[in-house]
Amino acid sequence: MSENSQFSFGAATGVGSLPGGDAREAVKTATGSFEDFAFLPELPARGPGADMIGRTAGMLVELYARVEPSGWRIGDRPGRDTRRARAWLGEDLDALEEFTQGYGGLLKVQAVGPWTLAAAVELKNGEAALSDPGASRDLAASLAEGLRLHLAEVGRRVPGARIVLQLDEPSLTAVLRGQVGTASGYRTHRAVDRQLVEATLRDVVAAHAGGPVVVHSCAPDVPFALLRRAGAAAVSFDFALLTERDDEAIGEAVEGGTRLFAGVVPGTDGPLSDPAGSVMGVRTLWRRLGLHPGLLTEAVTVTPACGLAGASPGYARRALAHCVRAARSLADNPE
Repeated sequence: MSENSQFSFGAATGVGSLPGGDAREAVKTATGSFEDFAFLPELPARGPGADMIGRTAGMLVELYARVEPSGWRIGDRPGRDTRRARAWLGEDLDALEEFTQGYGGLLKVQAVGPWTLAAAVELKNGEAALSDPGASRDLAASLAEGLRLHLAEVGRRVPGARIVLQLDEPSLTAVLRGQVGTASGYRTHRAVDRQLVEATLRDVVAAHAGGPVVVHSCAPDVPFALLRRAGAAAVSFDFALLTERDDEAIGEAVEGGTRLFAGVVPGTDGPLSDPAGSVMGVRTLWRRLGLHPGLLTEAVTVTPACGLAGASPGYARRALAHCVRAARSLADNPE
């Protein structure tokens, strides 16, 4: 069991990204939608440096990245792209500080995890850092140190909050299966040993000393057991992508005290079902696994299926509010 598995999480929260480019408006939405589980939003519509890879690359310590036509690439010194990423993050933190005066609830901040970062960031030769074990190791160490500094800064600005770190790992399954393409597009990088993947994740999770870490992936086949062993206190996923093959791992996770961040609200514009309908699948899963209904609110946090960057601002606000209502429905009618 993770040392943070008994942490008391909130009933609903967002995943991370929101539409638009106004930091104050986004933070106002992210903090105002949830009484006890706010999050620091990401606004990728602002451009390179505000995207998930660039934002996290700006947090690295003694490693720097710049934008090339093919994506983010490691460089020798901090340049315009690093400065832009750090400036936008600073703008977001200023807005967060403004809208969280006196806040004492949970506050979630997101960053890309080490393996998705290694699959996305290129070395000077144009290949992903994933292709070089030494480079992957250096990237993970730089990320861990950068996260320590970032979490300390968030704690300084919002001193009453209990901070939750989310590591976004949408490429993790592809890394484990050897499905990440090379620069040429004709081959894939070899699969990374599962023990190395787990150990590296454990080292980065440890950057949030004493605090809980959520690992998020909206890709299929999330490796629940590996993430639990790596120290994740919770796993965030797109509920619609689950299959019965996941049942055993999910049952073991719940019984081991791991929180499930169930992404049940669509991340793009469309009609929203009634709140009870949104969590019907969660109740069905619970019955199929033979889990006690009383565990639902202890084990499940309701979220959108993934980030909301592709949604309209109005829908994003409605989706976050819908998560709160769906979580309330789950608590009021666990059967």
